[in-house]
Amino acid sequence: MKLISIVTPCFNEAENIQEIYVRVKEVMGSLPAYTYEHVFIDNASTDSTVMILKGIAAKDKNIKIIVNSRNFGHIRSPYYGLLQTKGEAAIIIAADFQDPPELIREFVRKWEEGYKLVVGVKKESKESPLMYWVRECYYNLVKKLSELELIKNFTGFGLYDKAIIDIMRSMNDPYPYVRGIICEVGFERATVPYAQPARKRGFTKNNLYALYDLAMLGFVNHSKLPLRLSSFIGFGVSLLSVLFGLGYLIYKLVFWNTFQGGVAPLVIGMFFMGGIQLFFLGVIGEYVGSIYTQVLKRPLVIEKERINF
Repeated sequence: MKLISIVTPCFNEAENIQEIYVRVKEVMGSLPAYTYEHVFIDNASTDSTVMILKGIAAKDKNIKIIVNSRNFGHIRSPYYGLLQTKGEAAIIIAADFQDPPELIREFVRKWEEGYKLVVGVKKESKESPLMYWVRECYYNLVKKLSELELIKNFTGFGLYDKAIIDIMRSMNDPYPYVRGIICEVGFERATVPYAQPARKRGFTKNNLYALYDLAMLGFVNHSKLPLRLSSFIGFGVSLLSVLFGLGYLIYKLVFWNTFQGGVAPLVIGMFFMGGIQLFFLGVIGEYVGSIYTQVLKRPLVIEKERINF
């Protein structure tokens, strides 16, 4: 029997953890041709999440637990969990029910058809309309700027064949952007559209900074265009400045007695140039920070304990 690995990252999900375990168990029970392991990787929760998980794991040996020594963030911890799986295929699914567990059946069916990668793609979402629109704008922008063909509205929810997991292990990336990595790996993929439900209980742990961090990671990992834009815009602004200066001089010579230059153009120009410089310093800083993270080669996470492995 083939082993399917399910990975659920969690942080302070005490309200959801029991039900996500039950629903995944029910789905896998409807697939009698497969055995499964359900790996929960906990990011040092401060509520009763770990205690609930240990109670479940004591009764069900299909449940495996990794508890991190601290919160390593929403990028590193799920990726590390995928790398710890032993199955012929691995499926990552969130604990907040925004990734419907029932889609596991469809993922496995597509995998058995020969696809090594099966991705869940949001066709609609029950989240805030404003937030959904912002995400749409981001996906469209990063897709146009990227050197790879990235998957729009893909959050990582999907099935990964063991061959892909093995390649991900060999990459040794300390701060991975999984949505881009799987596109870099290649292989034919199947797409499963779904409507993303609203979070069932509790509150999202992804604050504005976490979302910004993920967005910038997508840009710097898969596009050099922002760096090149700084050169293009710098040249363009310099050319405009020369033309504006010549026009200003000609206008002054023609209307010598009536034209008063004032300091407004000077002040506006200074603020304009300062804004452009600060913006592109920030862009360069993002790339330098990414290089710095790669050079450090720190581990993805540090484990505090693991259970049932």
